[in-house]
Amino acid sequence: MRQVIFGGATQLGRAARSATRVEARSATQIELFRKAIHLAIAVVPTIAAFDVLVAAGLLGVGIVIYVAAEQARLLGIRVAVISDVTMLALRARDGRGFVLGPVTLGLGAMLALLLYPEPAASLAIYALAFGDSAAGVVGTALGRVKIPYTGGKSVAGSMACCAVVLAVTLRLTGDVAASLALAAAAAVLEAAPTRDYDNLVLPVGAGLVAHYLF
Repeated sequence: MRQVIFGGATQLGRAARSATRVEARSATQIELFRKAIHLAIAVVPTIAAFDVLVAAGLLGVGIVIYVAAEQARLLGIRVAVISDVTMLALRARDGRGFVLGPVTLGLGAMLALLLYPEPAASLAIYALAFGDSAAGVVGTALGRVKIPYTGGKSVAGSMACCAVVLAVTLRLTGDVAASLALAAAAAVLEAAPTRDYDNLVLPVGAGLVAHYLF
């Protein structure tokens, strides 16, 4: 009898651990997919190099199209490609409601373009595209140690954000001290408990810091 009980408990433990691993892999895969979309915003500075207003206008059009597609999805109307991508990128916390992330992503990049001159605007958008993406993927996969009062942000994710922003900024500016300062600021901004609004807080805050540093 005791062997049966212990054997059953062992099997339940193994099943729970297996389920946890599957869930973790699923969360990591979702985050990878989300951040692959996130990375697309890095093309904005290239477009802005030719015309800032055109780049901002394209972001605005993209936001309007996405909002219309999301409203249609909530009404049960599938919009080709957009609705499918949204469903694939849904996290558990998003439920089935309106997914705000792409809206704040586009607005964050637009604000960086309109508020700051170069190189601050580009650095802000790259912090959003690369730094936030690194934080999300690494934090989901390896972020066991959480930072208190951040809503679940992890030490690993913040370190990844800092390292990536440092590498990108150093590559673009060559200024070690200023790059370190901007990377640290980006990591702090990304770790703030702002949920999807970090897409606004990070580029606006990082752009302001970059404006003064460079």
